[in-house]
Amino acid sequence: MKLMPSLRQKKRYVVFEIVADKEFSVLEVELEVVRILKDFFGQLGLSKASPLFLKEKFSSGKQRFVVKVNNKHVDELKAALTLSKSIKSTPVIIKSIITSGTLKKASLQLN
Repeated sequence: MKLMPSLRQKKRYVVFEIVADKEFSVLEVELEVVRILKDFFGQLGLSKASPLFLKEKFSSGKQRFVVKVNNKHVDELKAALTLSKSIKSTPVIIKSIITSGTLKKASLQLN
């Protein structure tokens, strides 16, 4: 049985870019994003925000990735990821590029 559209969780897609001296693999970035979000949100906040790292939307050339999140927790997601200082002991800056309601529009920023 499907949920009515008014009862479904609204989502947003946020595109982030990693600025660093070296390139990272999808697995390294995903593990770090999950760790950062778990530290920042905690268990309860993580279940409410329901963030999802989209592996298939990772651009290794530009080091950009997409995270799907509940629309009420977009600001917290941006705050959590921009406060990250390193991945695998390499200093990084993670910038948010765009927030979109559709995956197609967010995917345009990856190329």
